[in-house]
Amino acid sequence: MDIIASSLLNGLTYGFLLFMLAAGLTLVFSLMGIMNFAHASLYMLGAYMGYALARPLGFATAVLVAPLLVGLLGCALERWLLRPLHARGHVAELLFTFGLAFLIEEAVKLVWGAGVVDHHFPPALEGSLFQWFGTPYPAYKAFMVAVAVAALGSLYLLVARTRVGLIVRAALTHPMMVENLGHDTDRVFMWVFGLGSALAALAGVIGGAALTTEPSMATQLGTIVFVVVVIGGLGSIQGAFLAALLIGMLQTLLIAVDLRLGQAIGMLARYAPAVLA
Repeated sequence: MDIIASSLLNGLTYGFLLFMLAAGLTLVFSLMGIMNFAHASLYMLGAYMGYALARPLGFATAVLVAPLLVGLLGCALERWLLRPLHARGHVAELLFTFGLAFLIEEAVKLVWGAGVVDHHFPPALEGSLFQWFGTPYPAYKAFMVAVAVAALGSLYLLVARTRVGLIVRAALTHPMMVENLGHDTDRVFMWVFGLGSALAALAGVIGGAALTTEPSMATQLGTIVFVVVVIGGLGSIQGAFLAALLIGMLQTLLIAVDLRLGQAIGMLARYAPAVLA
């Protein structure tokens, strides 16, 4: 029971981290139709910038400033490099983001080296917040969940309850009409891409401190986040949230009990007829 309780708590935390990473990718794809292969690299860049800012300014400042800086970088990338490729189709956009991922990784290695950097949570978040079935729940994991919930709530309020969100949703389905009403759709796309980059960087600051901050961290989560987006439904933020929690809990539980997915499915198939009888 302790293993299951610990796995559920860890899976919940990991699922919220995956959602923070997947939310930005889903947002960009739903509005712009771009599957950004460099999204996980922006997550890595956020982790390294959080590390660089946390040492002189403190972790709280890094959580706020690093996503802002990466978001502005995302705006610049969309405005000056990605936008001219829109007319050439999705293949050119995919190739650009694919190459951008390699450039960001090499830039990170050039600045911070190829090894692991000492990026971690402050001592105030190192204690245990509570115990569930005898399993302590660290304060930094509760902080990760709180940040993810705040990001989810802010994103929902922005998209569903504000005039800016109304313009964004209108530009998704009727971009020409929005432009005829006097709104600059190119600017909308730029800020949406920047917001998606900022969400990836926020996940990087938190995830880099919880896991490890090193150049291969983008590769480790890059594949999983695309699986989350596909399972959740391309362009669906709610679907990405549910898929992230499902994958996070399932992956953590299978690792904890040393069980492969195929074995788990085989056990369910073997015992399901007896349970249903």
